Amino acid sequence: MHVRHNITLDEEVSRELEVIAVELGEKKSYIVEKALTVYFDMLDLKLAKKRLKELEEGKDHLVDSEEVWKTLGI
Repeated sequence: MHVRHNITLDEEVSRELEVIAVELGEKKSYIVEKALTVYFDMLDLKLAKKRLKELEEGKDHLVDSEEVWKTLGI
């Protein structure tokens, strides 16, 4: 399923997207979707590193799986 979004891009980014789309013979929406997928993967890694750092600094803690299961009644 696809959801339509209206977005505003910087003029230079828009031109580059157009050039790349023509060069590759792909739809601009396809290129944007793939670019966002890669970006989200990078953000996942960044968030994981942030959370690990918070854990190491004692700003967060782990909860034992047995405790989680007990709380959930599993």
